[in-house]
Amino acid sequence: MTDDPIQTGTAPTGAAGADAPHSEPRQDDAERWWQKATGYQIWPRSFQDSNGDGIGDLPGILSRLDHLEELGVGFVWLSPVYASPQADMGYDIADYRAIAPEYGTMEDMDRLIAEAGKRGIRIVMDLVVNHSSDEHAWFQASRASRDAELRDFYIWRDPGPDGGPPTDLQAIFGGPAWTLDQETGQYYFHLFHPKQPDLNWENPALRAEIHDMMTWWLDKGIGGFRMDVIELIGKDPDRGITTDGPKLHDYLAEMREKVLDGRDVISIAEAWAATPMSARRYCENLSMVFQFSHIMEGWHAEHGKWHPLPRDLSALKRVLFDWQTALEGHGWNSLFWGNHDLPRAVSQYGSETHRVASAKALATVLHLLKGTPYIYQGEEIGMTNAGFTRIGQYRDVETLNFHTIRMAEGGDEAAFLAGARANGRDNSRTPVQWDDSPGAGFTTGTPWIDLGQSHPEVNVASDREDPDGVLARYRALAALRRESVVVRQGRTVPEDIGDPQVMAYARDHPEGRIAVAANLSDEAVEWTVPETLAMEGRPLFDGPSRLEGKVKLAPWQVIAIASD
Repeated sequence: MTDDPIQTGTAPTGAAGADAPHSEPRQDDAERWWQKATGYQIWPRSFQDSNGDGIGDLPGILSRLDHLEELGVGFVWLSPVYASPQADMGYDIADYRAIAPEYGTMEDMDRLIAEAGKRGIRIVMDLVVNHSSDEHAWFQASRASRDAELRDFYIWRDPGPDGGPPTDLQAIFGGPAWTLDQETGQYYFHLFHPKQPDLNWENPALRAEIHDMMTWWLDKGIGGFRMDVIELIGKDPDRGITTDGPKLHDYLAEMREKVLDGRDVISIAEAWAATPMSARRYCENLSMVFQFSHIMEGWHAEHGKWHPLPRDLSALKRVLFDWQTALEGHGWNSLFWGNHDLPRAVSQYGSETHRVASAKALATVLHLLKGTPYIYQGEEIGMTNAGFTRIGQYRDVETLNFHTIRMAEGGDEAAFLAGARANGRDNSRTPVQWDDSPGAGFTTGTPWIDLGQSHPEVNVASDREDPDGVLARYRALAALRRESVVVRQGRTVPEDIGDPQVMAYARDHPEGRIAVAANLSDEAVEWTVPETLAMEGRPLFDGPSRLEGKVKLAPWQVIAIASD
C-alpha cells in the first residue's frame, strides 16, 4: 500500500468517538449562502416521470423547477442518480461519473444544473463513498485475485478460525457484514447489502480517487455534497468499530483541504450516531451535521423503528433544544422532520385528523429554529404515510430483508407490518402527488411503487388553490429565512420544555426577537405563557399580536410574533 500521510487517529476506540467539546466558538462574521437558504430533497425515482415508464427522471425534475422556484428553495439535495444496479435504490453506485439510464443522461444532468441555477437554485449531489456497488469497476478489479492492484480499495479478510466470517459484526440491513468471495477464498466487508461492499479509506490511493471525483462534480457547477453515512468511513472492523472510527475526522480534514477549501459550496455530514458534543467536530471541516437524535428518540431500545414508542413531545423537545444549545457558536444544525429513509412528518409527528393544521405547525416550529431547514418532497403539501397493508406492496430492501428474518424467527407478521406501516422507508418513497389524476400527475404509466392512498385529496394542485394551505406556509417560511437575520442567527431560548402539548421558544438577536408557541396536539389547551417569553409585536402568520398570561390554543395552532 502507498504510504499514507494520515498516520494517527484522534478519536478513542469504541463506537461513538469523543463527546468532549473540541473547538472554540466559531467567529464567522459573514453569513454563508446556505445559512439563508431552505433546502429541498428530491428522491428522483418518485419525483416526476417524463416518459411514462413509471420511474421519475431528470427531465421530470427539469419540468418541475418552477414549483421549486415558487416554493423559494435555495438548493436541492438530489438523491443518487448515478449508474447503479439499484440494489438499494441508487445508494449502490457502479460509476460515480455516469447517470443511470432510467434517470436520463449526463446532458440532462448538465441541463438541470444550469436551469436550476438560473432560478437561484443550486444542485447538491448525494456523495455515497462509504461503499460502492459490487458492479463498480474498482470492485471487479479488486476481487480478481488476492494480488490485484486494487485489492486494497475494499476490506478483505481471511475466514475466521471456524472457516466462517472473520468477525461477528452484523449488517445494518440484517445478516452478517461479511460475504465470502469463492474465487479468492476471502471475505469482503459490507455494512449494508452484500452488493454494497465497503470502500477502504485506509488506502490513500482510494481517497485520492474519491477526491478527484468530487472535484470533477464541483467543476460541473454543483453546489456541494450531502455525504451519505460519512460517519462510517473511519471504521475498523477488526476492532469492532464501525462509527466514528479513530481516523474519521482526519479523513474529513483531508477532504476539506484537497477538495472543498476555496469553494463556496455546502458540505452536509449525515451522522446517525452524532451527539450534540461530537457534532462540533464535524462542523470543523464541513458546513453542518445532519443527525437523527430526534428521530431515534421515538424508537424502541431493542427493536428500533419496527416497534415505535408512544409519542412523547417533552422528550422530542428536549432533544431538539439540546442540539440548538450545543451548536450555538460551535457549528450549524440541519433541521428536518423527514427524508427518504423516514416516515412522513404528518403521520409521524402530526395528525392525519388535523392534517393541514399539523403540517403547518410542524413546518413553523422547525423552520423558525436555528439551522438550515430541509423540505422532503411532498412534505410541502402535507403528504401522509403510504398506508400499505401487504408485504407485497413494499419495494425497500431493508423492509423486505427484515421481514424475511423476522418470519424465519417465527415473528408475528401483523406486528411487523404495523411497524413497517409506521416507520418503513417506503412511506416516503411513494410518488409525489401532483394532482388527483390516476397517476397523480407523476406518470402516465404504471408507477414503480403503489401511489399513496391519500393522493385523490392530498396533492399539489388542490393545495395550491388554498391561500392558507400547507404550500403557502412553506413559501412564507422560506421567504422569512431569507429576509430575517433573527430567524437565521438568533439564539434559541427554550421555554416550558416539560409541557406535554406545547412547544415554545424565543429567538433572541440584537436586531430583534421572535416568540413561538405551538399546540402540537389534537386537543385544545389553555397554557400559561412564561414571563420570559411574553411579548407584543408583529404576528408572522395569522394570530394575535400579543403573547402573555393565559392563552387558549386550538389543536395545532401556532402563535409566532416578531418584535422587528
